[in-house]
Amino acid sequence: MLSGTGWGTLAGGAVLTGVGYGLGYGEFAALGVTCLLAVALAVLWALPAPRLGAERKIEPGRVSRGDPAEGVVTLANTGGRTRRGLRAVDRCGDRDIPVDVPALRPGAAHELRYALPTARRGRVPVGPLRLERTDPLGLARRKRPYGAEDTLLVRPRICPLPVLPSGQAHHVEGPASDAADDGSLTFHALREYVLGDDLRRVHWRSTARTGTLMVRQMVDVSLPHTTLVLDGRHRAYISEDDFELAVDCAASVAYAAARSHFPVHLVGEAGPLLHTDGSGDDGEALLDALAVVRRSDLTSVAAAFDGLGSGHGNNGTLVVVTGTGDTRGLGAVDGVRGRFDRVTVVRAGADAQTTRGGSGSGPGPGPGAGAGPVSDLPQLRVASLDELLAGWRREAVR
Repeated sequence: MLSGTGWGTLAGGAVLTGVGYGLGYGEFAALGVTCLLAVALAVLWALPAPRLGAERKIEPGRVSRGDPAEGVVTLANTGGRTRRGLRAVDRCGDRDIPVDVPALRPGAAHELRYALPTARRGRVPVGPLRLERTDPLGLARRKRPYGAEDTLLVRPRICPLPVLPSGQAHHVEGPASDAADDGSLTFHALREYVLGDDLRRVHWRSTARTGTLMVRQMVDVSLPHTTLVLDGRHRAYISEDDFELAVDCAASVAYAAARSHFPVHLVGEAGPLLHTDGSGDDGEALLDALAVVRRSDLTSVAAAFDGLGSGHGNNGTLVVVTGTGDTRGLGAVDGVRGRFDRVTVVRAGADAQTTRGGSGSGPGPGPGAGAGPVSDLPQLRVASLDELLAGWRREAVR
């Protein structure tokens, strides 16, 4: 309840009062009593809980790293007295954002806007909002939480990339399974029936077992698939900024394929992360998944290539995104490269230019590579998204 100043005033008042009465110094005693009365009045000032309504929203709820986002709080005075001396404090991640609140008349409302931090990718918890009521001297403070927590999703930055051509014919309309030839369809998963599904695809055994009408979800395997491997090992990157650049590169590649309604198979250093079939808001789902990717302590990326010899994504394009540091386990790409029409390695890092004297394609593991060097696969060494865009366009016409 008491602030640091309030505790100091209380202690000083008690000492002055005791010394004044004990030694017969009336001035000291009067000053001490004045301090004690000031603290008591400050507590009485801050004690009443204001009757307020608070509503927060985040605009926008999803944002690319570095782009602006705002918290918008609407405060309404539902009591019968004018409220002064209020301050709103919203918790955002690991920091507090204070916002001064003007005097609120009975029935009045006021909108508060404040910038939210978007420099770091991930889910950023926002709230709960705290309202602080402080006396004019700053001796006492009452805090009261309002509302629940919200979440700001900071996603990777992306740049517009073309889809790398592969040996498969591109379906101009995307994965329109209803219009595709039966021979080009393959089973992907079971899901619940929705109105309009073909009843010939009902899986009766699963329906009987679950009590819910289940249908087979089919995908058009003639579509060009993109398999994207993101190396998230600590030792693969010189710095955290290099890893963030790698995630931005992976997000740009994945979003380009999803925007064209092509399937994407996203794989991390430890195994699969997400598979999309080229329908709906796949691009948004991929960005959401990459927003929460974190670095790991694995020593090798070889596990990422386990299982790429079967399942979706084969006979298409394989893109491996890693850093300019340790390449241990990347040699495993040689074991699966024959199953893809096209394989490209992206090496992301601020030292990409100094590694080769410039960005662009070329073999070689780079410094600090460790065991398992990359073979003679095409490599794009990029130090920024602009370099990725330029190098990717050259790769697209190769």
